[in-house]
Amino acid sequence: MDVEVGSRAKTLISDLLESERLAQGHRALQRESCSLNALVREVVEERFASARLQLRLESDLLEAPLDPVRLRLLLRNLIDNALRHGGAAATEPLVCTAQVHGRLRLVVRDFGPGIEEAQLSRLGEAFHRPDAARQRRTGGVGLGLYLCRAVARAHGGELRFRNAGPGLEATLDLPT
Repeated sequence: MDVEVGSRAKTLISDLLESERLAQGHRALQRESCSLNALVREVVEERFASARLQLRLESDLLEAPLDPVRLRLLLRNLIDNALRHGGAAATEPLVCTAQVHGRLRLVVRDFGPGIEEAQLSRLGEAFHRPDAARQRRTGGVGLGLYLCRAVARAHGGELRFRNAGPGLEATLDLPT
């Protein structure tokens, strides 16, 4: 078996198993008091150290009972998508944290072309890929945003997408 195909198959199986665990909701989580800012910094340093990213992390963000493993998965997927689909935009993707109305907020935005308005409501569905031609070039099977949405729901949060003109913005709100 080709090494790349084997790696993709392993990733697909891992993602499918994780999605099944998360379907159990909060029972699947291993919560601990965490700093969302620290998780963002860790993921950026470990996975995206050479990437051009803008970080705007609110300095006095409260810690919250989060599953750090699942939140890292969410962060990796959202940041990876922003980097891959930001196109050749002059502005690098933006990662922000804030506390809004007593909830933690994470925003990941790219400055690429965005997607068709009709596709927005389908983002986060299992195996949905809004642009098949682009996906053939960039890989993926349509589970990344699905897993992000499952992580958000398991935490009692919400993940929303919107065209930000330019680009696509993902907003995650989590209870504290």
